[in-house]
Amino acid sequence: MADENEDDEEPAVELGEGDSVEGAPLARVASRLHWPIQKSEVVRKVGEETVRTPDGPQTLTDLLDDVDETYFESRQEFLRNVREVVGTGPVPTADE
Repeated sequence: MADENEDDEEPAVELGEGDSVEGAPLARVASRLHWPIQKSEVVRKVGEETVRTPDGPQTLTDLLDDVDETYFESRQEFLRNVREVVGTGPVPTADE
């Protein structure tokens, strides 16, 4: 049984040793909010948060400037609208 306990102490995912990526994942920032919510309230609460995008780190306020919706019924709707603006793809690191 001692072997089983030792396995639990190892990390489930091995972390790389490269430079960290600036900003937080969009989904993590969205998880701090309660839904439904107005765009202006998102800006007030977390607008200065820097999020990771394929074009590099950007503030959420800057991203929301290009979103036409003014009210988000759900977290999924919010994520979909922001991802339509920033796109999806790999996030650049300092090595790229």
